[in-house]
Amino acid sequence: MAPDNKSSAKDVASLQDEIRALESEVEGEDPKKIVSQHIKLLHEYNEAKDKAQIAALKGVSIKQLHEDYGLEPED
Repeated sequence: MAPDNKSSAKDVASLQDEIRALESEVEGEDPKKIVSQHIKLLHEYNEAKDKAQIAALKGVSIKQLHEDYGLEPED
């Protein structure tokens, strides 16, 4: 085997090991529930990112942005 093939084989084996480890972590869980949770977390992340970008564009803090729009800290 050429050096590149050995390296590729190691990469494939490493990825297969990682897949097995990840599969064992979610074994028995409902895939739809996992996906729903990930979507919820992505939505929360995007909202936080959007608030930060708006605050940066306006040159105010996120706290001030919440006050300006009458939002609660949890919003």
